[in-house]
Amino acid sequence: MSNQEIQELEVKAKEIRRWIIKMLAEAGSGHPGGALSCTDIITALYFKIMNHKPDNPKWEDRDRFVLSKGHSCPALYSALALSGYFPTSELMRLRKLDSFLQGHTDMTATPGVEMSAGSLGQGLSVAGGMALAAKLDKKKFRVYVVLGDGESQEGQIWEAAMACAHYKLDNLCAFLDYNKLQIDGPVNEVMVIEPIVDKFKAFGWNTIEIDGHDMHQIIYATNEANITYGKPTMVIAHTIKGKGVSFMEGKVGYHGVAPTKEEEQKALLELE
Repeated sequence: MSNQEIQELEVKAKEIRRWIIKMLAEAGSGHPGGALSCTDIITALYFKIMNHKPDNPKWEDRDRFVLSKGHSCPALYSALALSGYFPTSELMRLRKLDSFLQGHTDMTATPGVEMSAGSLGQGLSVAGGMALAAKLDKKKFRVYVVLGDGESQEGQIWEAAMACAHYKLDNLCAFLDYNKLQIDGPVNEVMVIEPIVDKFKAFGWNTIEIDGHDMHQIIYATNEANITYGKPTMVIAHTIKGKGVSFMEGKVGYHGVAPTKEEEQKALLELE
């Protein structure tokens, strides 16, 4: 992949971050921290990696994407709109009563959304089911999922990890958005998940550790996942909560607090 293509992805990620800030400021509620931390991963998936057709969201052979940490949906909604699934003007209707863009994803309402979210810890099970269905139907599509670090404290994640390895789902690539903060504080204080790489290895996964804001490393990880056979791939992506907005970076308080109009202007200046 050329440096120019990497730069184009970085520009797109910055555009998505601007939309996240504008959407949440307009709504007056939502989750900026986790949306900003997974933006680079979602950008790479939608604008370089995934095989999809925005003009035909239900195309049978499309790659599937599951956002398990559904409260980070402003990043996904922005990627979908900029891909062409719906007009960008809809983004400013986030969390409105008559909008199809709610505070957590709704697969029955939003074009391009593959899983309804709300309760955490379920996305890996759903993605694993999709990947297994592809195997049984002899389909070539791949399945991608983004997990949160906080939700990885839940038991269902580990039951899913065991099942995905058992069924040798090498068409499944998961990203752990490891920003190390959750709603109640640092992950390691709430419930430590380390040694997270060794844990997934012990469950039979191919594991890759990357900087989750480095486009080169994100692309490399997905390419390696594509040529890994007989086991699913877990990409441990080290990220920064609130990435791109200086006063939000590493601040647990911005897990679920929308920027004020004054903060919006300050953030947008930083993201120019």
